[in-house]
Amino acid sequence: MIDVYDILETIKMIQDECLDIRTITMGVSLLDCIDSDIDRACGKVYDKITRCAKDLARTAEDIGKEYGIPIINKRLSVTPIAIVSAACNASPVKFALTMEKAAKAVGVDLIGGYSALVQKGFSAGDERLIRSIPEALDLTTCVCSSVNIGSTKTGINLDACRMMGGIVRECAERTVDRQCFGAAKLVVFCNAVEDNPFMAGAFHGVGEPDCIINVGVSGPGVVRAALAKYPDADITEISDIIKKTSYKITRVGQLVGVTASERLGVPFGIVDLSLAPTPAVGDSVAHILEEIGLESCGACGTTAALALLNDAVKKGGVMACSRIGGLSGAFIPVSEDAGMIDAAVRGSLSIEKLEAMTAVCSVGLDMIVVPGDTSADVISALIADEAAIGMVNTKTTAVRVIPAIGMKEGETLDWGGLFGTGPVMHINTFSPSKFIGRGGQIPAPLHSLKN
Repeated sequence: MIDVYDILETIKMIQDECLDIRTITMGVSLLDCIDSDIDRACGKVYDKITRCAKDLARTAEDIGKEYGIPIINKRLSVTPIAIVSAACNASPVKFALTMEKAAKAVGVDLIGGYSALVQKGFSAGDERLIRSIPEALDLTTCVCSSVNIGSTKTGINLDACRMMGGIVRECAERTVDRQCFGAAKLVVFCNAVEDNPFMAGAFHGVGEPDCIINVGVSGPGVVRAALAKYPDADITEISDIIKKTSYKITRVGQLVGVTASERLGVPFGIVDLSLAPTPAVGDSVAHILEEIGLESCGACGTTAALALLNDAVKKGGVMACSRIGGLSGAFIPVSEDAGMIDAAVRGSLSIEKLEAMTAVCSVGLDMIVVPGDTSADVISALIADEAAIGMVNTKTTAVRVIPAIGMKEGETLDWGGLFGTGPVMHINTFSPSKFIGRGGQIPAPLHSLKN
């Protein structure tokens, strides 16, 4: 029997507490589009994407209207283009332009997969694609890029780290007239997952089906509202409240995913139960941590509170759906979280504290703006630090950092929408150049030997 109270509670979550389906992401394999002729390959890519995703946007809108659930983004992810373009002895930028054209033709917001997987070295096409990223992101608006430079099984490719520092800076420099937005569409991973529905890191893994639907749910406001009802609860009770709330949120995501799968005739993949914030008031992970009892996000105790939150979110989600995947947990992007922005501006949240928090959150150093004169080597070393946390802890970590070209600490970049506003944060500029310049491979940790 349908419980009327549950229905009313869900309506309240949507209307008053910012519950939404952050994204329906269709993954599309392009392995059957590989061709040594780049024009033929791009033609196949366009045809495959537009054929598979022709009804995606309309279906998502229909489901949103029928169930009264906001579905914020419709997205696509494709096979890493470094693999698809390897057979073509030409610049892969044509693939980025084709992805952009196809995404606009089917009406999605973003498309990810202009990506390379180089955790153990560069295979054919990898280096060519990486060097083309700044041009590709400059010439497109909805194409997103990612590079995986490390994993627990392989260690960290320090040559790739060194290269990516320069690539991030160049992306910002080429888009300085657009608030350096190119760098906001690029993420560098360790232990990247193949079923991530969130941008900028989404790509369609080679182990995935030909076409699949993944759903990303978000509900920081719902969790905060639930905790606010129990101001005197002890920390064990806090954990239980978060688990029960996450269970309810996940059920909404599963409903949308299963319905979309049935209507599109595409397999249902996973629900990514990530508390992904937005700049909107009442939709902040930082405010959850403050509700737990911190004066300001970044204070001592923040990492412990975030660990509690991340664990409880995952436990609640697992009980609600057997297909939990992606990066499920809690995101801590600075520019996309009103509470994180406030904490950074007031000085309670530093990059060093954020790095500590990434040991227990879903991903890593996300949407962080640094001064425009930050060197490529410093960015490379920041990437290596974050990759080391992921490698040693057997978790996904990532860096999405934006050098604010021509700007200094205390100034602000403003992209609007879900990308939000980024205060320029202080970063340690003592030189890591000799370390980064050594190159080579940081070995995998001993606990990687599990076979």
